[in-house]
Amino acid sequence: MFEAENIHSYYGGAHVLQGVGLRVPERTLVALLGRNGVGKTSFIRSVAGMTPPAVRAGSVRYQGQELLGKPSYRIAGMGIGLVPQGRHIFRSLTVVENLTMAARKGKSDDQPTGKLWDLDRVWSVFPRLAERQRNRGSDLSGGEQQMLAIARALMTNPSLLFMDEPSEGLAPVIVQQLRDQMLLLKEDGLSMLLVEQQLGLALAVADDVYILDKGVVVYHGSPQELRSSPDIMHRYLGV
Repeated sequence: MFEAENIHSYYGGAHVLQGVGLRVPERTLVALLGRNGVGKTSFIRSVAGMTPPAVRAGSVRYQGQELLGKPSYRIAGMGIGLVPQGRHIFRSLTVVENLTMAARKGKSDDQPTGKLWDLDRVWSVFPRLAERQRNRGSDLSGGEQQMLAIARALMTNPSLLFMDEPSEGLAPVIVQQLRDQMLLLKEDGLSMLLVEQQLGLALAVADDVYILDKGVVVYHGSPQELRSSPDIMHRYLGV
């Protein structure tokens, strides 16, 4: 479904991604792990058509179509949703306004369950947002803002969802709720690429794991294989 090959990206003269490649098969959640500053967010920005960084080599294919060179809005229109690092909700708008302004009709054929995302479906997955639907973004807690950022991306009716550090700054109990919501989306068959530093969360939800270090993929395997490799986790994740 989604495949990036030999991605080389630069911030000016700094070579931040040095031949990165990974695959997200259909109905699969893939986790991209690594310490701060190793290039995880740069990878998401590179494949989502956002600049900087500048991609100078490689290929990114989604459902057989090349994405490199396309602007981010066209990539989004092809069915790729993004939950950005830092949430970036509209704080002056209500929960409902945040969701409806992002809504894209989509096609039921593109959804694994055949069901499109609308407000009612969002409320069923995120009941806390239903309770807070008339509140402004600035009134929400950090966890509620993260739920809103995910729900806003779902309202574009994506067939592939990128999530960049969704657990950042959240209390452990909220991270557990986030895990449960990801598992629900996974059960629905939504394909996801999760960029994450919270190892426990990533291993609980992922089907496949990549580790990035200094702009290079240094590990690829299953969560079970990574759990049985404490030297890899210590060397590249500091655990």
